[in-house]
Amino acid sequence: MMEPSLAGKRVVVTGAGKGIGRATAKALLACGAEVIAVTRTQSDLDSLVQESPKIMTICVDLANWEATENALKDIGPVDLLVNNAAIGIVGPFLEVSQEAFDQLFNVNVKALFHVSQIIAKGMKCHGAGGAIVNVSSQASQRALKDHTVYCATKSAADMLTKVMALELGPHKIRVNAVNPTVVMTAMGQMAWSDPIKSAGMLSRIPLGRFAEIEDVVNAIIFLLSDKSAMINGAILPVDGGFLAS
Repeated sequence: MMEPSLAGKRVVVTGAGKGIGRATAKALLACGAEVIAVTRTQSDLDSLVQESPKIMTICVDLANWEATENALKDIGPVDLLVNNAAIGIVGPFLEVSQEAFDQLFNVNVKALFHVSQIIAKGMKCHGAGGAIVNVSSQASQRALKDHTVYCATKSAADMLTKVMALELGPHKIRVNAVNPTVVMTAMGQMAWSDPIKSAGMLSRIPLGRFAEIEDVVNAIIFLLSDKSAMINGAILPVDGGFLAS
């Protein structure tokens, strides 16, 4: 299948410094889009621009409401948005701190909501429609040990996706989510390199492997493109069948 053409489309990718977000930004550029990469770490943006000089960058901590507002208010017309920024803090349920709880919800839910609100208002004013993809997780639909708050934030992201699809659909703005299993980013490789730990998770994935970054990027690009023109409010597992088992 030919790569979907996104020529002339302006796209914002959050959490674009590393992993899935970084790969998504580069892939969107290859599809002809004008890419604005957003992340909180300037050095990650600097190295991204060294690799892909055409990518524009915004450095902001999305957990800071006012800073996000200021960083994005003059961004101009945007056609596509990938909400990828997220953090993971793990630990037993009985030991979760208020600080960890707030950090996770501030980034994984509140920032996703706020960025979407800013960009979708612009899309509505612009009048040309658009597409938003939220990067969620299989953890939204399955309880994972030591992931209490992370699981809760991803469930919230799924429901945000559905309500956004309902309310923004009449403005020709489609909103969908991708829900990956463990992805072999640098962070994923570190977290799941222990064969004893990974065996338990792999045994629950019918395809018998974790996701590669491209598996997730390809799903994101499909949902942003006109090839998914009638898909709205979908929660798409990219999990090798984990949620089916």
